[in-house]
Amino acid sequence: MTRITVFGGTGYAGSAIVAEAARRGHEVTSVSRSVPEQQVEGVRYETGSVLDADVRARAVAGADVVVSSLSPRGELDGQIVEADREIATLAAEHGARLLVVGGFSSLRLEEGAERQADTGQLPPEFAAEALQMHAVLLELLDRPEGLDWTFVSPAMLFGAYAPGEALGRYRVGDDVAVYDAEGNSAISGADFALAIVDEVETPAHRREHVNVAY
Repeated sequence: MTRITVFGGTGYAGSAIVAEAARRGHEVTSVSRSVPEQQVEGVRYETGSVLDADVRARAVAGADVVVSSLSPRGELDGQIVEADREIATLAAEHGARLLVVGGFSSLRLEEGAERQADTGQLPPEFAAEALQMHAVLLELLDRPEGLDWTFVSPAMLFGAYAPGEALGRYRVGDDVAVYDAEGNSAISGADFALAIVDEVETPAHRREHVNVAY
């Protein structure tokens, strides 16, 4: 059993990760600003702002693995880089592994290409969030060896707007986007969570940027 803290544990990705980790018998703590109407049995739900240093410290203390599934929205718009930086520092201090749920725009579309976020060609409606999450990745790439981290980008079609079905399978790629035989890039919340908890249980991508899709 692994002690797992999930920041943003009531969001789309976070709630799926919390449910999958609890289903496998791990000790799970969800940290978010609110408690969901339907709580997962056995999960400890902590409420508070991730911008609060005490909330962060309590959540990371005692954790074996910390998952940040935070998004640069609401109070975290413009603050996500600092929040994830502080979470990373705490994880390193406590010897906890850190997994960060990133964005598709940090990926390269083909081998040798620029990361999409570095091209200056992101759609305006997505650019602000994408660039903030990309900045989180860049900071992790520069972190010293003391932090054990993995940055996981979901497929292009991922979110409450495209929930998909739980197929019980997925593929993992490096920082080049994975597509299926029809040229689609998609993953359901349930199967993305499957990949995250598999990585928790059997670490295979330490200090790497990877992506998950069908």
